[in-house]
Amino acid sequence: MIITKTEFEGLWIIDPSVFVDDRGYFFETFNHHRYQLPGVMPFVQDNEAKSNKGVLRGLHFQTGEHAQGKLVRVVKGAVYDVAVDIRSRSETYGMSFGIVLSGENKKQLWVPRGFAHGYLVLEDDTVFSYKCDNYYNKSAEGGIRYDDPDLSISWPTVDVPFLISKKDLVLGSLVELDT
Repeated sequence: MIITKTEFEGLWIIDPSVFVDDRGYFFETFNHHRYQLPGVMPFVQDNEAKSNKGVLRGLHFQTGEHAQGKLVRVVKGAVYDVAVDIRSRSETYGMSFGIVLSGENKKQLWVPRGFAHGYLVLEDDTVFSYKCDNYYNKSAEGGIRYDDPDLSISWPTVDVPFLISKKDLVLGSLVELDT
């Protein structure tokens, strides 16, 4: 397994060791002993979503004692995954990080607490899976609009219109989050 630091404190790219032979492949998607990264707490909840090309989910986060860190990956298909640093005292506050995660490359991303997270689905029938280090709490959920001009996220183009939930379309901006 190769763990790569990003320019964002606590945001890690994980390339698991994949063993391939004539039967297919095998890899550990999680191993408590090997995923001992700073800020990674015990996982308490697993989530999975299936979406088609053009679906854009996010940018979501949870606040206060309900904040979540997430270990995200794609089981099948591909996404452009984005994490936005919303830690007000961070040197990278308001900056975003994007990476393609796919069933083929098997990369994982550790998104620590204090980041908004979202993704754009790049292929039909994509299955996105993630582990959370805290339980979901509806009263603590927040979000930032995916096209907030202050974030300057370069979402890839896909040959279909973006499909975004009504809830995500009414999210506020990073500036509104600060106030």
